[in-house]
Amino acid sequence: MRKAWWIAVVLLCTVSGHALACTAGSVLERGSDGGAGRGLAGVRVSDGQRLAVTDAGGRWRLPGPVRGPVFVIKPPGHAVPARAGGLPDFWRPAGAADCDFTLVPAADAAEAPLDVLVFADPQAGSAREVGYYGADVVAPLQAGHPARLGITLGDIANDDLSLYPAINAWTTRLGVPWLHVAGNHDLDAGAADAGSLQTYRGVYGPDSFAWEAPQAVFIGLDDVVATPGRRPAYIGGLREDQFAFLQAYLPSVPRDRLLVLMLHIPLFDTSADAATFRPEDRQRLFRLLEPFPQVLVLSGHRHVLQHRFHAGGEGWRGKRPLHEFNVGAASGAFWSGVADAAGIPDASMADGTPNGHALLRIGVDGEYALEWVPARVPVGDPAFTAAMRLHAPRTLRRGAYPAWGVYANVFMGLEDTRVEFRVDEGEWRPMRKVSAPDPWLSTENARDDLAAQPRGFDRSPEAAPSTHLWRGALPTSLEAGEHGVEVRAFDRWRGERRAATTYRLVELEPEPEPRIP
Repeated sequence: MRKAWWIAVVLLCTVSGHALACTAGSVLERGSDGGAGRGLAGVRVSDGQRLAVTDAGGRWRLPGPVRGPVFVIKPPGHAVPARAGGLPDFWRPAGAADCDFTLVPAADAAEAPLDVLVFADPQAGSAREVGYYGADVVAPLQAGHPARLGITLGDIANDDLSLYPAINAWTTRLGVPWLHVAGNHDLDAGAADAGSLQTYRGVYGPDSFAWEAPQAVFIGLDDVVATPGRRPAYIGGLREDQFAFLQAYLPSVPRDRLLVLMLHIPLFDTSADAATFRPEDRQRLFRLLEPFPQVLVLSGHRHVLQHRFHAGGEGWRGKRPLHEFNVGAASGAFWSGVADAAGIPDASMADGTPNGHALLRIGVDGEYALEWVPARVPVGDPAFTAAMRLHAPRTLRRGAYPAWGVYANVFMGLEDTRVEFRVDEGEWRPMRKVSAPDPWLSTENARDDLAAQPRGFDRSPEAAPSTHLWRGALPTSLEAGEHGVEVRAFDRWRGERRAATTYRLVELEPEPEPRIP
């Protein structure tokens, strides 16, 4: 018994000694000759729970033991060099022997807007799907993009975490620092919550971190609480160490910048039957965020595109509603649907939104603009543009009751978005916002149902009600023949966007009266 006890003590001391390895170091500024130069004062370093601030010589120290990867919070005016695989070198494992960080002087263009590429749920589960991600989402951006930062909001892989290097090889081709948040499909299978991100941390580092730019402060949080043995095996929420990090860090965040919170699981509940984000954690988080005048929450997970504005009914007490942009998936509906000529599945999501990415532009005053960028927009189809997709019947009987309409799925539409249509360049008329499945996707569902053989490797998702769908009744009293339909939507951030389609009115003779015997 005494021998076993002594072995346990030795093991404990060994583990503790290993954890204590990365409790001190320096933050250095790279010199003009490429070597580490002077120490940088006032830079924050954290283990995801406690904060240390560098002294005049750039030295920092955390009280041990550290709980996870140790990271430097990149300050404005400096950049982070890239690691061997191309990801930003801003963290060290808890047991690292060398815990010094090097920052590079950079003109952060404080007087210019900051453009950020925002990906959610690439969710590649095979080498084939990694290829889809590269060819469909990344490759078009390699020709040129305005961004100086990139973000992935979880579900980087689809449970097969061995695919991380192949996914990263594509992402890092975009040539900007890329930050990652963990998702429920990034968890180690069967692990309890405390050890559920071992593989993720080995590749991407801290699951809670901060990153500062002149225009905004970015905070990434793992909000997936693993609950193995339950259905589902996770719930949205935050750990005590994460609240400790927020309580230590947020008081130092300037109020004149946009505060961007990056999560995977949305803060709003997505089920009427049970909480999908722990209510007590949501309220604690709200209390910490409410003092900030400008906050944007970016989340993923849902594989639809939608906006939520948290207000008093949900317990938010800030001066203005809290905007949560639930970003659509890069993988769309899990890389499903009919493949195009290049062999890439259609991948439209259940709300009819095409797969793609978001672009976030942050101004020097902290104000921001958002845009959804579809991965593919067909050339020469005016009914499917980067902003919306229209659906209308091809033909109607002239004089029929006007019960059929043109539908506009305005991807970035909000509750107050003004959407109008006109026929044959006539008067603009308002369209009515409806909660219904996108009829274009419903038609795809019908085609899949009627096909004798599968039309794709996986069929398109079952159409679900969209939060950004509008309808206008098509007139049937016009002359027989083809009629043009234009739709315009007034996007809050991008201004007027248009799409067009046609329908044809056909003159039909009345049915003959039935003969009565």
